[in-house]
Amino acid sequence: MTIDVSTQVHGAVGEIRFSKPPLNYACPALLREIANALEAFDGDDGVRATVLVAEGKAFCAGADLAGDDAIAGEAGMDAIGGLYVQAERIFRRAKPMVATVQGAAIGAGLGLALSADFRVAGPAARLSSNFVRLGFHPGFGLTHTLPRLLGQQRAAWMMLSAERVKPADALSWGLVDRLADAGQEREAALAMAGEIAANAPLALKAVRATITAELADAVAAAMRHEHAEQTALRPTADYAEGVASVFERREAIWTGR
Repeated sequence: MTIDVSTQVHGAVGEIRFSKPPLNYACPALLREIANALEAFDGDDGVRATVLVAEGKAFCAGADLAGDDAIAGEAGMDAIGGLYVQAERIFRRAKPMVATVQGAAIGAGLGLALSADFRVAGPAARLSSNFVRLGFHPGFGLTHTLPRLLGQQRAAWMMLSAERVKPADALSWGLVDRLADAGQEREAALAMAGEIAANAPLALKAVRATITAELADAVAAAMRHEHAEQTALRPTADYAEGVASVFERREAIWTGR
């Protein structure tokens, strides 16, 4: 497993680039490095906003439920719990963040995209809460962040249908904030963060603290509930079938067991 997380500063904008080939699957180690970078930027008075950029074809195609031994193995729910510990750290940052969604943001990848304050999507972006297609329960705080962003009805549709939302619909729903041409997603996100960073730093932190008040606490509570529901569903035959069907690229045969 190769994980690379690097940072760069552009004036008052901090950039975090991450890579975990081939599809940037989420794992505790990757999120820990992202959270560490965000905390470092929180401590840098010269940085007023951040941009999260994924390298490669996908933004984050979800948690690696089959390929990552730590998550796929018998202790997998402990690893997923560790994933949520790091996710909470990301939500508890102090400064505004823009995520660059150039490709698939699926499952935990959607959760990571929604941990940002704003999102820029490219034409290849696909956003989906696909957990029910795996026989699983949504996680990463999505049961809180999706309704908060979209309203109850559209959030319920995303979680119960597993629809892959394309960029134009994502923009009209408010799931993303701006669209960019292919290959220009990073530049558009940096420009958006630059608009934020042009403003007074103390005011930026104060306003974000006000408008996200209790968000991290609510997400942490949601993740505790989600983890309990996922733990109950993990040993079911439907979960095993869901994961197998996705990786074998076939329709699942559900038994309700």
